[in-house]
Amino acid sequence: MDIPYLDDALKLSGYTRDLRRDFHQHPELGFKEYRTASIVARELNSLGLEVTTGIAETGVVATLEGSRPGPVVMLRFDMDALPIDEETDAEYASLTPGVMHACGHDGHTAIGLTVAQLLATYSKDLMGKVKFVFQPAEEGLGGAESMLAEGVLEDPKPDISLAMHLWNEKQAGWLGISPGPVMAAAELFRVRVTGKGGHGGMPDQTIDPILTTAQIITALQSIPSRNISPLHSAIISIGSIHGGEVFNVIPSQVEFQGTIRSFEPSVRQVVLDRFERVVTRTAESMGCEVDIKMQMLTPAVINDPSITDRVNQVAQSLLPESYIAEHYRSMVSEDMAFIMQDIPGCYVFVGSANPDKGLDASHHHPRFDFDEEILPYAVALVAAATVRCLES
Repeated sequence: MDIPYLDDALKLSGYTRDLRRDFHQHPELGFKEYRTASIVARELNSLGLEVTTGIAETGVVATLEGSRPGPVVMLRFDMDALPIDEETDAEYASLTPGVMHACGHDGHTAIGLTVAQLLATYSKDLMGKVKFVFQPAEEGLGGAESMLAEGVLEDPKPDISLAMHLWNEKQAGWLGISPGPVMAAAELFRVRVTGKGGHGGMPDQTIDPILTTAQIITALQSIPSRNISPLHSAIISIGSIHGGEVFNVIPSQVEFQGTIRSFEPSVRQVVLDRFERVVTRTAESMGCEVDIKMQMLTPAVINDPSITDRVNQVAQSLLPESYIAEHYRSMVSEDMAFIMQDIPGCYVFVGSANPDKGLDASHHHPRFDFDEEILPYAVALVAAATVRCLES
C-alpha cells in the first residue's frame, strides 16, 4: 500500500507539537495520568476507534480495524512524568512544581496519537488490526505489569508489538534498530548491615558496619570484572548509602541500595548468585550480619530478529539519510520487556538531541528537552513500520 507517511506526518506536525507541549506543561506521575489519559481517550474517540479507559487506573487502549483480515499489531506509548523540578526556560515548561516530563514520554504520547490519526485515514486500505496502548507508570512503578494483569493482551491478542523511545543520548538523524537484547534487565537491591555501635574513639569495642559496608561495596565490583566474561555485560551500581548520624559515633546499622543490570539470563544468574555470596561472606568475615532484599524490576528488552529486520527495511526506505545503528544496546531498563516476553516485537530508539539548540541534556535531568523537529519523522517511522508488519 502506497501511503505518503512522511508527507502526512509533516502535515500533522503542528498537531503533534501542540499535543506534546500541552502534555509537557501538565505532567503527571505514574498511575496519576488522569488529565493525559482523558485527552488521549478524547482524541482516539474522535477517530471512531473502539476505546477502553481505566486499565491499570489510567491506561487507555484503542483498536483500529482494517478492512481485510490480518495480524494484530500492538503499539505501546508511555505517558508518565517524573518527580523532578524542571530547570528549562522553555515556553512550555512544566506548570506543576516538582513534576516534569524529563524522559520524553510527552513526545511518545503525542507521537502515538498522531500515528492513530494518520493510520485512521487509511483504515479502509489496512489489513488486520492496530492496537494502541497508552501505558501509565513506566518509570519503575510497574505500569506494564499492571496492564498485563488487567488483560491488555487480550481481545484482541497482538501478534506483534512495537515501541519506540526518543533518545537524547544520540542526535537527531540517528536510529537504533537492533536485533536481540537492546535494554537491560534490572534488579533493585537493599542490603542492611548490622554490627555493634559505639564510640568513634573506641573502635575496638565495636563491630563497625560502615567499614564492613565499604568492604562489601568494593568486593561487589569484582563480580562484573572477574566473574563475567569481557564479551558479556553486567553492572552493579550503588545509588544510596545511609548509616550514622554523629561524627564520633559508630552506628550499629548501615543500609545501602542499588541496581544490577544485565542482558542475558545466564549472566544475570551468575551475578545474583555471586552477589549473595560476596555480601554474606564479607560481612561474616568482619563480624557483621546482613539482610538482603532483591527485587526484579524488569527483564531485558529483546528484539525479535525478523520483526526488527522489517522495521530496519522500512527505516532505510523511508528515512534514507538517517544513520541506523544495528548493534546498539543500552544498560537502562524498560518495562516494555514484560510485554515483549509474550508478544515478539521491536523496540526502536530515535535520536532526538540537538546540541546546536542546547537540547542535549540527558534523560531524567532537570534541563531535559528534545528537538521537536524529530517528531514527524518518528510518527512516519512508527506508522510505516506498523503497516509493514500488518502486511507481512
